[in-house]
Amino acid sequence: MDNDDEGAKQAPSIFPRLVILLIALAACNKIDKGSAIQYSYTPLPDSVKTAAAPAPKKKKKKKIYLTFDDGPNKGTRKVLNIVQQEQVSVTFFVIGEHVFASTSQKATWDSLKVAQSIELCNHSYTHALHNKFGEFYKEPDTVVKDFERCRDSLGFDNNIGRTPGRNIWRVDTLSYTDLKKSAIAADSLQQAGFTIIGWDLEWHYDHKSFTLKNTSDDLLRQIDSLFAGNKTKTPDHLVLLAHDQVYDDANDSSELHQLIKKLKGREEYELVLTSAYPGIKKPQ
Repeated sequence: MDNDDEGAKQAPSIFPRLVILLIALAACNKIDKGSAIQYSYTPLPDSVKTAAAPAPKKKKKKKIYLTFDDGPNKGTRKVLNIVQQEQVSVTFFVIGEHVFASTSQKATWDSLKVAQSIELCNHSYTHALHNKFGEFYKEPDTVVKDFERCRDSLGFDNNIGRTPGRNIWRVDTLSYTDLKKSAIAADSLQQAGFTIIGWDLEWHYDHKSFTLKNTSDDLLRQIDSLFAGNKTKTPDHLVLLAHDQVYDDANDSSELHQLIKKLKGREEYELVLTSAYPGIKKPQ
């Protein structure tokens, strides 16, 4: 058999392979041109959507109760003007006799009664028989009658009081007496329906010149320290005692104004009324 016959025999086996290859190439070309794979998106139903992350909780603010004793007197109106200008909440503990002592003091009392964002509370009628503290607290009945007289003559809408010359607390379960000889009188006030508020920090002043002993910056550092050391009667609550007669002085009233501005500028602090103190029951 010659070479031509052998080539003829091999040709049929190559041809089918070529045909298959051409068909495959044509199919690929068809897909590239007109049959591209399409993808679609089906949104998830609301029931399986991921819930939004909860908003971060606001940090609970520490409460400061700014209180002023012994009004109405010469400094009271300056304190009131500052408080109204800054629109903060403060409490005045008022002496009954002072309201009726002069025309100007009565006018100041009338201004206090209509002022916004303040609270008026009882600081006795005679201020412990005109500062006769030992004699006053020896007679519990005298103490109760003095507070009742102040309440009735001024028409308070609450039974919150502060004992003159004594840091005494009778608030729900909080009971504290700085001088134990006054404890019976304090208990008698509570039994008569009064809630007695003391203080955690006092803004001290010279009792002869009626001028402050420390600046607003000094006092702010003390406030920070008491909160940081958890040294207040109730955690995160601080009662600050001031005396409004001090702020008749221009320099001292400026220090008071600065203190209030600084407290307002601190996000962690909030000035609130004494009636919001934990354990104080709302009047029926």
